[in-house]
Amino acid sequence: MNSPLSDDSPLARLDDVRLTLPSAAGPVDILRGISLTVGMGEAVAVLGPSGSGKSTLMMVLAGLERPSGGSVRLAGQDLAGLDEDGLARLRQRHIGIVFQSFHLLPTMTALENVAIPLELAGRPDAIDVAAAALDRIGLGHRLSHYPGQLSGGEQQRVAIARAFVAEPVLLLADEPTGNLDGATGRVVIDCLFAEHARLGGALLLITHDPVIAERCQRQLRLEDGRIVGEQPVARQLRAL
Repeated sequence: MNSPLSDDSPLARLDDVRLTLPSAAGPVDILRGISLTVGMGEAVAVLGPSGSGKSTLMMVLAGLERPSGGSVRLAGQDLAGLDEDGLARLRQRHIGIVFQSFHLLPTMTALENVAIPLELAGRPDAIDVAAAALDRIGLGHRLSHYPGQLSGGEQQRVAIARAFVAEPVLLLADEPTGNLDGATGRVVIDCLFAEHARLGGALLLITHDPVIAERCQRQLRLEDGRIVGEQPVARQLRAL
């Protein structure tokens, strides 16, 4: 994976990002001045109660939601200067996303689901690369199975393979173990961090689980649309 940035530039930068949405009761402030940088190689956990703005922060960073104010830069580009097609191209080149719900296409096999990003990019080797990605996460024997034939953990691992297959510089994961039991969730998280380590990009991980958050270099806590705390994980502190 080739980084689109110089070594000293943050991969992602949010400056005073705000998002206000209309509602029947009047405007609702979702994000209230978020400033954040994420560098290549970092894994950053985002924690906070439901409704604190965690998923919205991820959507803004991915260019799936435009902020009401402030600026978002990703891979050296100001997202405000891109139209919808430009944002789609940016995501295709630089971003992988894993959701709590797996979002696999039910009429496609695991292999076909993982190959989609590569086929959209015009890669002639899409099927071979997708097969290697599934083999790497322990699902090489499930290539021809449809999502309905896979367990929840297997479906999420397919989603992780799809997110990483085009070697994005930024991986966004929104509660990737939220629909899984503890043991299955640990397998999924191991796959996620193994792929992150292999590629060396950045990972922004939304989670309610402090044990998962401990695997990241930094932890951010959101409340009411603001970052109210930031700290390195305990093992990082002990290593200093």
